[in-house]
Amino acid sequence: MSEFSDIRAERVSAHVLRITLNRPQLRNALRTQTLAEIATALETAEADSTLRVVVLTGGPTVFAAGADIGELAAHDAVSIQTDSRPKHWAVLRRFAKPIVAAVNGFCLGGGCELAMHADIIVAGEDAKFGQPEINLGIIPGAGGTQRLTWAVGKALAMRMVLTGEMIDARTAVAHGLATEICHPELTLERAQAIAEIIAAKPPLAVRAAKEAVLKSFEAGLEAGLAHERKCFSALFATADFREGVAAFRDKRRAQFQGL
Repeated sequence: MSEFSDIRAERVSAHVLRITLNRPQLRNALRTQTLAEIATALETAEADSTLRVVVLTGGPTVFAAGADIGELAAHDAVSIQTDSRPKHWAVLRRFAKPIVAAVNGFCLGGGCELAMHADIIVAGEDAKFGQPEINLGIIPGAGGTQRLTWAVGKALAMRMVLTGEMIDARTAVAHGLATEICHPELTLERAQAIAEIIAAKPPLAVRAAKEAVLKSFEAGLEAGLAHERKCFSALFATADFREGVAAFRDKRRAQFQGL
C-alpha cells in the first residue's frame, strides 16, 4: 500500500490498483492535495507495466461530495487563473489505462467530474450524481459541462447544470452515465470484478481500445474511423495477437503479456 494523507493506493491483485479517497469526515471533499495525490498514484501506475487497471472508490457511504469549498472560497478571479488543480486533472485525462469507478452515496461537483474521468462507473443503489456548482454562483470547472453532456445528452445535462439537481443511480444508468446498479455493499466488489476481467485481456489492445473509444468524442467520424483502423492494424504486430489466435485455435485460455 502507498500511504498518502488524502487517499489510499493499494495493489489488490496482480494487475489491479485500487485508489480510495480517504477524507470521510469531510465526505471526501476534493482539495488540491487530494487531486495531486491521485495524479501521483496514477503516474506511478502508468509507469508500472504490471498494473493494467485502476479501481477508484470513495468508500462504502460516499464517493465525493464535491470540491473543498473552504479552499475555493480563498480564491478570486485573479488567483484562480494560476490554480494548480488543472494540471492534476490533466493527469487523469491523459491516463491511458482503464479506470473503473465504484460510486456509493453522494457523487457531486468535483466528485462527479472525478467519476466521469473513469471509463466505467458502477453505481450503488444509494448513489446520487450532480453538478451543483450553480448554487455557489459558478459552473463546473473540471470538465463537468462537457463530460456530462457526452454521457447523458444535452437535455438532462442542461437540467442538472442549470438547476443543480441531483439524479439517482437508476437515472444515471438509464441515461448512460453509469454502467450498472448494485447493492451498496456490493458496488466495490462488482467494480473489482470488472477490473479483473479487463486486466486479463491483452494490455496493448485494451489501451488502444480505450483510446479509440475516447477518440469518438474528440474527433469527427472520419477521423475516428481512421484512428481506429490505425490502432487495429498496429495490433497485428503484437505477440498478444499471435497468442490470442493460438489460444483460440487450441481451445485454451490465452496468456497475455502486453507484448
